[in-house]
Amino acid sequence: MNEARGLGRVLFASVFLMIGGVVNVIYGIAAISNSHFFASNQHYVFATLKGWGWITLIIGIFQMLASVSILAGGTLGLALGILSASLAALSALLDIPAYPLLSIALFALSLWIIQGLVVYGRWARSETG
Repeated sequence: MNEARGLGRVLFASVFLMIGGVVNVIYGIAAISNSHFFASNQHYVFATLKGWGWITLIIGIFQMLASVSILAGGTLGLALGILSASLAALSALLDIPAYPLLSIALFALSLWIIQGLVVYGRWARSETG
């Protein structure tokens, strides 16, 4: 019974990690190409829209790699997934002035992913050791 619960959480987290990664890659490419999709005249904390586009693109690639690694059964994917979801959560918090509702939703999704991966990692460690 515990095995099914742990695997369900990690499957949920990895699928949503992949979805978040795809969304971040699309947003990153749109921001790099100076798309008119984004709000104009917004002030970013660290860089311009193009800079945030590169950051978002890299985070999205890390999220997709972590999701594929987790689904393949790799333990490195858990650490990469937690790291990339944490970076996505921070990125979402820094985007709150431009897109408040979307940023809060992405932040909550990232926290849900982190919780699922941490609980699964704790369960997997207790089963092996």
